Amino acid sequence: MADNSSRKISRKRGLWILAISLTVSLLCMGGYMAYDRWLAPGADPSAEDYPVRGIDISAHNGDIDFERLRADSSVRFVYIKATEGTDFLDRNYITNVREASRNAIPAGAYHFFRFDSDGEMQAINFLWALRGRNLQLPPAIDIEEWGNPDGHATARIVERLRDMVSYLEAHGCHPIFYTNKDGYHRFIRGNFDNYPLWICSFSDPPLEEDVPWAIWQYSHRGRIDGVPTSVDLNALSPHAPFAAIFR
Repeated sequence: MADNSSRKISRKRGLWILAISLTVSLLCMGGYMAYDRWLAPGADPSAEDYPVRGIDISAHNGDIDFERLRADSSVRFVYIKATEGTDFLDRNYITNVREASRNAIPAGAYHFFRFDSDGEMQAINFLWALRGRNLQLPPAIDIEEWGNPDGHATARIVERLRDMVSYLEAHGCHPIFYTNKDGYHRFIRGNFDNYPLWICSFSDPPLEEDVPWAIWQYSHRGRIDGVPTSVDLNALSPHAPFAAIFR
């Protein structure tokens, strides 16, 4: 009986240690991702090399004063969150697109890609939001682990992403991909190399020297007149396929 009790106590202690270890690991991972997403200081790209700057916004940034934004010479373009998954529309999307157009700020829309949703249905949701909008920049697909559920195989995610892209292109919509370094190596490299890349990176250069990029998101902590919160800052590559609209 004593031996059985000791074994039960040891087994319970082992389970508690395992549970605590897993919890600490998850908290550390979450802390790292939160730091990378919100607290990292960002890079400082050369204004001489990358003079065309812009921001990306969503409802999380609150109500934007686009007249004040227009007056800020550091903001030459804006990417606006449109949709997420198969049925979500950002609540400020329509207002933001209308105000960007009214203030003559070149704009594009982006879709947050969900790992757990059908790619074609996500494309339909995004296309509905794009229809009839005055947008000058190519539509963007935001593909990243942050904000997505765990447990989805990379091959399955890439398959759904291909389904989305195929549907968009069948309807005349040719996207750019937004991602961070991890997302680039997991989802984009070797799968979507021929598409323009919008890379989130806090290092300079933002990726390996041989990887071309169109937009570099270099900070999550920008302060811009007219935006009530911290905002993402971006620099346009002079070699981006759509850079001509700023010349």
